[in-house]
Amino acid sequence: MYAVEVRDHIMIAHSLKGEVFGPAQAMHGATYVVDVAFFRPELGPDRIVVDIGRAHEALKAALAPLAYANLDEAEATKGELTTTEWLCRFVFDRMAAMAKSGALGPGSEGVTRLRVTLNESHVARAWFEGDL
Repeated sequence: MYAVEVRDHIMIAHSLKGEVFGPAQAMHGATYVVDVAFFRPELGPDRIVVDIGRAHEALKAALAPLAYANLDEAEATKGELTTTEWLCRFVFDRMAAMAKSGALGPGSEGVTRLRVTLNESHVARAWFEGDL
């Protein structure tokens, strides 16, 4: 299996309702380093997994509704419990739609799997991975 991974980051604010979240129930900020890995079993005719430049632009677009936003109030996330795990799936769904639409450039139709990782800090991260 071949893979290419691109990275960006977002700064957000949110609160997590529920006793299980302890002090994170209060409004707080987070800076996530976001990695998206694109997998395919064989290289395309240009000998790449995906166009890295287009993949990075797609990631920027997927993150745009979250960047510098209060997720408790942002249109895309209002009413959701925006845990790190949930945010991984949110970004995954947006990236999967872009991959399927051809936004990643010629040859990207060979991508069969994605993994989205949100690095919450140097000691904690979460990811969502799935087939396209």
